[in-house]
Amino acid sequence: MIFTTPPRPLDIEALFPGLAAHRATATRLHPRAGRPTARDSHVGGPLLWPAGEPWPACDEEHPHSGPLLAVAQLYARDVPDLAAGPDGCDLLQVLWCPFDLHGPTGHGMHVRLRWRRSAEVREVLAPQPEPARVGFDGYVPAPCVLHPEQVTEYPYIESLTGELGERVEEWEDAQEEAAYEAEAEGEDFARPSYQSDLSVAPGWKAGGHAAWNVTGPGSMDCHGCGHGMRLLLTVDSYEWRSNSESWRPLPTGAAGATGVEAGAGDEANRPTGVAVGNFGKLNVFACPHDPAHPHRLSVQ
Repeated sequence: MIFTTPPRPLDIEALFPGLAAHRATATRLHPRAGRPTARDSHVGGPLLWPAGEPWPACDEEHPHSGPLLAVAQLYARDVPDLAAGPDGCDLLQVLWCPFDLHGPTGHGMHVRLRWRRSAEVREVLAPQPEPARVGFDGYVPAPCVLHPEQVTEYPYIESLTGELGERVEEWEDAQEEAAYEAEAEGEDFARPSYQSDLSVAPGWKAGGHAAWNVTGPGSMDCHGCGHGMRLLLTVDSYEWRSNSESWRPLPTGAAGATGVEAGAGDEANRPTGVAVGNFGKLNVFACPHDPAHPHRLSVQ
């Protein structure tokens, strides 16, 4: 099955040509329940992990330290916007500790990235270790296959600066005011929103722009070299939200023709079962100067 994001409600570059300079592509991953193998891009399936390589464990001390939990793996062949890995690596693997017991506050996430050259893996580790306990069921992803789709994005509204940012915010305010007035008069009337409909796509994705809906825009500089980091991966608790319905993907076939995705409840909107923070999203940033440098996280 193919999942496709509906066309955007309007051409935002026609209104604000200056946005063209900030245009970026992102690959929406569209995870859906399935039975992925170690040779697939997926969420929640077995990793292409060499039989002779030790499985990583949580390296921060807490009462339940143990093997990390496999979260996802992405092959560059499947994900156009996956950033280049170090030294010709074509496979990104994501693992995490299933407890919020890390960092200076003792309540943070611990995420591990592993880049590798997939062609070098001959024998795959089986069975693969799993933690004996988890601190939260939302850290355990359901096995999902991916349906990657490339979309166009623009920066989070608070990331836009100068005259362009002011003009977009004024337009956004006018859209909201018109929608409120229509609602007050009993009209079923909605206006497209830059923030919700035209900028950053919701859901699991690789590349593109980061959303900063909790903290506001932050500075993500590499601790290894000082270069500005780029968004590598977004892990989202939901595929869309009430204010971003226009991003709901449509499948091919009859369901797509009606504008309703088959299984449009939790199985479609939360196919992975993953919940990050207060059912928000995790942005993982990587250094474009040297992808081997340590990544950084932002929970939104």
